Amino acid sequence: MDKATYSLYCDELRKTVLIAGKRIMEIHDDHLGLTYKKDLSPVTMADKDAEKIIIGDLQKLAPGIPIIAEESVSEGNIPEIGKIFWLVDPLDGTKEFVAGGNEFTVNIALIENGHPVFGIIYAPALETLYYTKSADLSSVQRVLNFNILSKEQTINVREVPDEGIKVLTSKSHKDAKTEEYIIKNDIKNIHAVGSSLKFCLVAAGEADIYPRFGPIMEWDSAAGHAILTAAGGSLTKPDGSPFLYGKPNFLNGSFIARGKTSC
Repeated sequence: MDKATYSLYCDELRKTVLIAGKRIMEIHDDHLGLTYKKDLSPVTMADKDAEKIIIGDLQKLAPGIPIIAEESVSEGNIPEIGKIFWLVDPLDGTKEFVAGGNEFTVNIALIENGHPVFGIIYAPALETLYYTKSADLSSVQRVLNFNILSKEQTINVREVPDEGIKVLTSKSHKDAKTEEYIIKNDIKNIHAVGSSLKFCLVAAGEADIYPRFGPIMEWDSAAGHAILTAAGGSLTKPDGSPFLYGKPNFLNGSFIARGKTSC
């Protein structure tokens, strides 16, 4: 992707996620539209409305690039993909959203040859926007009343502090393997965080590692993967091998998202 195209995607999709986030917060505040999918996972009007906004904008911005979006896939609408495609999670952290929490996000990523090359994550309740400015630069901006409030601030992963590694775990998907990993590496500083914010916090130098051993979907990790990588971090399989996208059924395996720690 050339520099001009990257800049265009970045500029336009910041607008898109703000609009989607505004709609999500309207529904969040009014407690509207909770239903359940066939697998009994929750879905709200917010998921559906935000996805419509995002898909419409992506089709205008980049016609011809296939869009793999969570709610569309759940309804059986799965386009053929090639070397380049979008991954969209219109509302990551639906359980957090339904429970009245604030750690839910809007996620868009562009995949090229199996790798996430662009990512944007917006946390509307936290008024924070993370995105890749280029393949090796990630930024954060504050948002007020669904308008960008400040200049962009470059984010980077941190050196591990003297007090030791800070690990992030899922609020809603705890598992024995994660506990084993924490014990094995003698990690004492543990924080549970919802949604794709875990990737963003590692990318911004507010934590050091996020191990994940339970299955999630590709749209759950792709935007965060891009942001973390551009900020100097990494996301690999537990054995250190590359973590790629475009897998059958878009189902993720285990991974470890790291800042500068070798843990």
